[in-house]
Formats: sequence, structure tokens, C-alpha cells
Amino acid sequence: MPELTLGSLSTPIEAILFDKDGTLLDFTAMWGFWTDRVMENFREELAARGLPFNSAEIPHIWGTFHDEQGRMNGYDVRGPLAMGTMEEVYAVLTWHGYRAGLSWAEAKIIVRECLLQAEYAMNKERPAQPLPGVLAFLEQCRSKGMKMGVVTADETENALSHLKWMGIESFFTVVVGTDQVGRGKPFPDMLLLACERLGVPTARAVVIGDTDGDMEMARAAGAAWKIAVGEPAHIKLADLTVRSFHELLEVEVSR
Repeated sequence: MPELTLGSLSTPIEAILFDKDGTLLDFTAMWGFWTDRVMENFREELAARGLPFNSAEIPHIWGTFHDEQGRMNGYDVRGPLAMGTMEEVYAVLTWHGYRAGLSWAEAKIIVRECLLQAEYAMNKERPAQPLPGVLAFLEQCRSKGMKMGVVTADETENALSHLKWMGIESFFTVVVGTDQVGRGKPFPDMLLLACERLGVPTARAVVIGDTDGDMEMARAAGAAWKIAVGEPAHIKLADLTVRSFHELLEVEVSR
């Protein structure tokens, strides 16, 4: 049976389940592209109706950071864009449309149109980029016989597309999006479903993610280990936090 060794601790495992955004792929490159286009469309739609929109509010909509030109260049790992489902992200922007003076029904229609336009641009540009060290780590895990899957707050169809854009879809036996379960992260439903499909007890699975939502999902499901990729100060619930996959490559995965 494969074994994951963390320092002096050794826990037998059979599977590794990864979050997608901010874990496997560069969150800012991917969702910065998407966010910038959604907000451009949103401002244009409001302006066409004579409604103002304060650009200073943009960082507060989904929990994003922006440069002097207004382009997204970072995000709050605790915020809606990082941790929310797509439906929750839609709802937050719809609420801001309502605050700007639209009816709730108008806001829903406009937001859906803005999202469709942004999705079209995404499919054309394919801005998904794997984070440094991801490919080497996946290769290492596969060479040691680890089963692997993805559990993401994104919808499954989108997740499959993004994995294909990065050329890493073949590593994963299962991909579970939030549309496949009744409750998304931080609830355990996605992890439980992924482990069921892999035929692996959750107690023999490791979860790798970039938010406390991922870590709480893993805890609630009874996963063996909760590993976070990011800044330790921003993630409180992990058993181990590394700044990059280059550090994870030093973790011994062996039979």
C-alpha cells in the first residue's frame, strides 16, 4: 500500500484529493482574467442604464485585490471568490446590481449575461496555468501508485475543461464539482463522494487545498491528512502548510 511520510509521522494512504483553484492552477491568472471581464461587462451594463457603479467597491464584492489599473492581482483566501460556489458568486454580484438600482430580476439577467460573455472569453483564451511544481508532484504520485481526484467548488464541466487546458486531466480518476452534491465546501459531501467513487476510505485519503474551507471539508469527512498550499498565516486548520508544491516534492511518497 502506498505510504505518505511527513517528517517522523507515517500514515498509510491510498488516495490524494486536490482542490483545483489556487491549488492545482494559478488562481490569479485564471480568475483574474475572468473577474476583470465580468466587471467590465457589469459596469457597461449599469452605465447603459444610467446607473453608477463605484469601482472602489470591486474588491469587496468577491474578496479580490487590484492594481492601479483596476486589474485583479490577488485574492482573499477567506473570500467568496476563493471559497464560494459559482451560484454564491453569482448571488453576490446580483446583490450589488440590486444595490446599484436594478430590480432583483434585472440584476439576475444582467449578471448571467456578463458571466456568459466572460465564459466565452475564457474558452477562447484558456488562461489556466498550473502552479509551479504541480506537474512534477502529480508525476511523482502516479509513479508510486496513488489514486488521485479533484474536489472543487467549481462546477464539474468547468473543472474538466480547466484540467484539460493544463494538460493534467489524465492524472485524475474522479473529478467532483459542487454541482454533484447537496452541500459544497466546507461540508464533507464532495470528499465523501470522491472517496466512494475511488473505493477508498476517507481515513486513507489526503486532501491538498489552499483554504480553510478545504481543510474543514477534510476534517469533517475524516481524512488522514489536511495539507495546505499557501501562506501559513492565512490557513489555520491544516496539519501541514507548504508555500509551494516544490516543498511537497520533498515529502516522501513510497510503497
